[in-house]
This record gives sequence, C-alpha cells and structure tokens, in this order.
Amino acid sequence: MAEGEDMQTFTSIMDALVRISTSMKNMEKELLCPVCQEMYKQPLVLPCTHNVCQACAREVLGQQGYIGHGGDPSSEPTSPASTPSTRSPRLSRRTLPKPDRLDRLLKSGFGTYPGRKRGALHPQVIMFPCPACQGDVELGERGLAGLFRNLTLERVVERYRQSVSVGGAILCQLCKPPPLEATKGCTECRATFCNECFKLFHPWGTQKAQHEPTLPTLSFRPKGLMCPDHKEEVTHYCKTCQRLVCQLCRVRRTHSGHKITPVLSAYQALKDKLTKSLTYILGNQDTVQTQICELEETVRHTEVSGQQAKEEVSQLVRGLGAVLEEKRASLLQAIEECQQERLARLSAQIQEHRSLLDGSGLVGYAQEVLKETDQPCFVQAAKQLHNRIARATEALQTFRPAASSSFRHCQLDVGREMKLLTELNFLRVPEAPVIDTQRTFAYDQIFLCWRLPPHSPPAWHYTVEFRRTDVPAQPGPTRWQRREEVRGTSALLENPDTGSVYVLRVRGCNKAGYGEYSEDVHLHTPPAPVLHFFLDGRWGASRERLAISKDQRAVRSVPGLPLLLAADRLLTGCHLSVDVVLGDVAVTQGRSYWACAVDPASYLVKVGVGLESKLQESFQGAPDVISPRYDPDSGHDSGAEDATVEASPPFAFLTIGMGKILLGSGANAGAGLTGRDGPAASCTVPLPPRLGICLDYERGRVSFLDAVSFRGLLECPLDCSGPVCPAFCFIGGGAIQLQEPVGTKPERKVTIGGFAKLD
Repeated sequence: MAEGEDMQTFTSIMDALVRISTSMKNMEKELLCPVCQEMYKQPLVLPCTHNVCQACAREVLGQQGYIGHGGDPSSEPTSPASTPSTRSPRLSRRTLPKPDRLDRLLKSGFGTYPGRKRGALHPQVIMFPCPACQGDVELGERGLAGLFRNLTLERVVERYRQSVSVGGAILCQLCKPPPLEATKGCTECRATFCNECFKLFHPWGTQKAQHEPTLPTLSFRPKGLMCPDHKEEVTHYCKTCQRLVCQLCRVRRTHSGHKITPVLSAYQALKDKLTKSLTYILGNQDTVQTQICELEETVRHTEVSGQQAKEEVSQLVRGLGAVLEEKRASLLQAIEECQQERLARLSAQIQEHRSLLDGSGLVGYAQEVLKETDQPCFVQAAKQLHNRIARATEALQTFRPAASSSFRHCQLDVGREMKLLTELNFLRVPEAPVIDTQRTFAYDQIFLCWRLPPHSPPAWHYTVEFRRTDVPAQPGPTRWQRREEVRGTSALLENPDTGSVYVLRVRGCNKAGYGEYSEDVHLHTPPAPVLHFFLDGRWGASRERLAISKDQRAVRSVPGLPLLLAADRLLTGCHLSVDVVLGDVAVTQGRSYWACAVDPASYLVKVGVGLESKLQESFQGAPDVISPRYDPDSGHDSGAEDATVEASPPFAFLTIGMGKILLGSGANAGAGLTGRDGPAASCTVPLPPRLGICLDYERGRVSFLDAVSFRGLLECPLDCSGPVCPAFCFIGGGAIQLQEPVGTKPERKVTIGGFAKLD
C-alpha cells in the first residue's frame, strides 16, 4: 500500500513538473527580444510599454544616427570581465577610471549626434522606432538613460533558463581560454568566477573580500529599481505620467499637479487587476478551448472557401476567354469574307482591263469585226460590240478600283471593354448607408429614409433593424427586430408604441454579402395616438381672407387692405377681425396628439384647442382685438368675471409671432391669458420646425411640445366638459401646415360624442 501511494505521489509530481515545463516552453515567445529574436538581456521598458534589450536598443539608436546617447553607463555595470586587459589573472592589470567620473563625462553630453550643437538651449529629442508596435516613441533628450530596466522580466527569463537549461553551463568570465565552468557569482563585481579567479579578484584583507558570493548567473540585477534621473529608489507612482518616481521626482516641477500615489498602492491595484483578469481567463478555459476550436474550424473553412473562390474566378476568366475567342473567330471570319469579295471584284476588273490590251480580248475581237465587209452582218455584230466598247471606254475614262483596299471599317473600338477589364475586380459589399435625417421622422408611423455613399457598390436590397431603448434590458445580447429584403431606400414601420424611443439602423446587401450598419438614429414617437383631421373654414368671421388648400391640411391668411388701413388708424380704436380655422374632428375621450408647422414669417398666430361650442360662439362675430377686454384665449369677459372663481378656461392657445413663441411665467400666462393688470411676465423662445399638441381629455390638460425633440414648451388646464376640437387663429398674415400622416390617408369623417359619420 505504501509503495503504491509513493508511486502515485511520484507520478503526480512528475506530471506537475511536465506541465510546468510545457508551460515554460510555451512562454518562450514572450521572452524573445523583437530585435535580436533572442531572450532578453537587461531589457528596458520603452514609453510604449514594450521591451527591448539594452544592447539592441543601443544598436538601433546607432543605426538612426544617434551617438553618445545609447544609455546610462551605470546601467551596464563595470565588471572585471568588461575590461580586456583583465580577462585573465595572468595578464597585467590596468587602472580603470573612477565610475563616478566616467558617469559625469557621459551624462554631460559627451559626444555628438545629428543636429546637436554645443551649448544648445533646446537639445534634440531622441525618437526610438519601436520594433513591436512599429511606431516612433519619444525618449527625451537623455535617450536610453531615462528608461527603467525591467527587473521582473529579467527574473522570469532567468527562471526560464534554469527550467529548460538554455545555454548549458555558465562559464567563468575571467579565465584564459578555454574558460572553466563558473562556480560563483558576485553581484558587486557583476561577473561570474571559477574558484581560482574568485580568490584572485577577492584577495584576503581587501574590501572586495567582503563581497557576498552568489550562484553563477548570466544577468546581474540591482537590488532594487532605481530612478534613472536621480539614482534613488523609486517610492511613488505618477498616474498622470504612468511612471515610477522617486522622492526627488515627486517634488520637481515636471510632476506638479499630477496624481501621485505610493508605489505600494499602485502595486496592490495593478496586482488585483492582473489577478482578477488572470482568474477570469483561467476560469474560462473551456470557453478559450471552444473559441480555439471555432477558429481552427474557421481556418479550415477559409482554406476551402479560398480554394472555391480561386476555382470560380478561374472559371469566370476562362469563360471570358472563351467568349473573346469566339468573338475573335467571328470577327476574323467577317474580315475574311469581306476580303474575298473585294478580291473577286478586283480580279474581274483586272480581267476587263486586260481585254482592252492590243491584240487580246475585246480589242482583238473588235479589230476582227472591223474587217467584215458585209454591211448587214457587220451591223448585226457591231451593235452589241459597240455597247461593250462604249462601256469599256467609259470605264477607262472614269477609272476607279472596284473595291477599296482599306479595312478601316473593320477596326475595333475596345476602349470601353479595356477599361472594364482593367477595372475588373472583386465585388465589394455595400458601404454603410447614410440616414437622411431631414426626411426621417416618427408620427403615426415611423418613416426611415437613407442613401448610399457616392462611390459605394450597389445594394440589391436592405435590412432594417429597430428596437426600443426605453424598455428594461434583457440578459444576453441585444435583440433587434428586423425587416428583411427591403427594396428601395425607405421603409415604413407600422404601429409603433406611443411615448417611446426607437433606435434604427440599416445595412445593404448584394452578391458579396452584407455591408456595414449605418449610424444609429434615435426617434421619439408621439406621447399619444395621432389624431387625423382636416381643416374646416366654416367658422370664424372673415372667411374670405382664409385660403385653405385642396387637401384641407394647410391654410394661409391673407390680410389684405383692411388690415393695412387699420394699422394706420391703430390709435383710433379701430376693430381688427380674427380669422379662425377649426378642425373637423372633435375629441370626447382619451389622449390625442397632432402636429403642425407654422410659417416663421407669420405676423400673429395662435395654435391650440378649445370647446367646440365656445369656439363657435366666440368667433361668430368680429371681436375687437384692440379693446383691453378682448382675449381670445380666456374664453370669457375678464372685466365681468369674479376673480375668486378658478375655473379651467374653455380654450388654450400658444401665441406665435415673427418666428418666436411667447411663453408666460405660468401655465395660463403661457397660454395667452391676461388679467386686469396686463399680461404676466413672459419670455420668448425660437419657433421649432414643428409644433406638437397633446390633449389629455380625462385630465383636462393640454401640452405644447417641440415636435422634433419632444421637449415640453407649455402645459396648461382646459375645460373638457364637452367636445374639444383643434383651433387656429390668425391676426394678420400667416400660414399653417398640418403634419402629413406617414401611412395611408384616412377617410374624412367627423367624430362627435363617440359617433363617426363620413363628411
């Protein structure tokens, strides 16, 4: 039993060692310098947080033309092994300059580099090309001397070397070749020694004899991380500069006003974050493995799809070649037929001309006919011959080849085809559509309009996605509702929820696949169901001055000469008439919303609602708008009413004039109500593109809104004891346009008391 347990324990230990060894081997790529592709040696941390060997960094700066700024010599310790004259105990010794003097010489700017002038007030800033991120990072005027060594990375590299035995045995740095295996190391001397060399360089009775020997190593690190500027131990961390600082750095002007925290706090915070992230990764190894399998499957599909794409392209190009070859053959055949026809005609013409030569052909025959002495026979034979000779003579006098030798009509214009072939490329997916915000809006329904960018590939159809943003978020990915295969560049979303915010987006699709989504557009739906109605000009005095459109959704007031004359006699107490237009629908229950646009050039317009009976009574005659007792908003005679009675007014209006909205200090004042002491304190706001009116019949409240942003402008009470209908008042010139419904226009009907009848 004991032997079995021991064997099991030994097996577990070996498995753990194997796992550790495998993990260390897999980690090797993280320990390679991006410049030399070898393990880091005295790595430096660049401002971009990448690492590079100090020797490699010096070499890179040398290639860039920077001389004398390869780093702080104190970061490369002076050891007996670094001096050629002291490599062997048998060689003569040489007095070395004091390190502090050497540091002062090199730190004071000893040496030159491109662009540096002695005594320059603005030293050159050294730029280092990071081989990891392929970007230039600023090192400052001190170069590598202002960078920290990554001691943690050095320790990791050393542990890795010990685990995998990289490089074999460590050799003595002071022995004469061939060197012996090192048995000791000295942190103070920064070198490895065999037993003989260690005794030689640490003689008894000297200060070096007090050096503590360590295990041999290839990298000697300082005991702690030192500030490269002041050579003091770092104690704080600057969050603003994201840099470790010492006590002197903390009080310097360069860190004035920065967020500085003790290094212990930064250590604990970063360690907690790293531990949390690492714990999450280690706790989701199944997810990582699943994603790796998915990526490997994607790689296989990519290889197969790539091969299929190559075959398809080859087949299409071969098809183009076959079409071109067939076309070439047909064109050559046409040229050949034309050529043979011309050659035949020219050959016939040549034969005719040869017959005109002396003693041959037609000329010889004519000469023989002329020898005939029998007159009747001559006439009979010469008549036909004369016709032939006449034609030959005419052809000789007006000679031209029977066919042209040019084949210019067979030239091909392949400029367009060559351009098409040159521009032949893979079909790209459509670019992200651009939402047309001027034409996109929400009313009774949501109308979304978009267009493709100018140089975008065409789209066969579109996919519209939308969702509500004012509903509680469900766990998991965000769910969008989709409208697939939308033709054209607009879409209509029916029956949206009232008082909600919808976010919409769209993307195009063609043979190459789906393109990118457009930017999200947020639309507010009206706070209540939309009320559809038309304008009815049967009420109000001066109807002849109202011009209502044929569709009865727009009205314009034309004041004419009477208003101009009244304006001239304004101080004489003249009477000005009010033109009123009512809606042909009366509301008796529920909540209703409608919107309209007021012409900014309107002189004075009032938009609102009121009791149908009161409106008809109030505007049957011509009221006096100059009289202080007149107020179309109060619905009563302000001089005869008891001030102590607080009742809701029979109608409420929003006053608009010259592109401004008049808002009072209170609801009634904002609605246009006045009292004996004159109008209440008021202010004006700019007129929005569209105004919205929301009527709550049960609560007896009416709200005026900006129909674009749905920002509230005014809310006031209303007497809803009877049917309430929309109303529009004009004093002077003005125009109003009702918001067109997005969907199909409804039938015209009047609803009073819950009953509907067609008009």
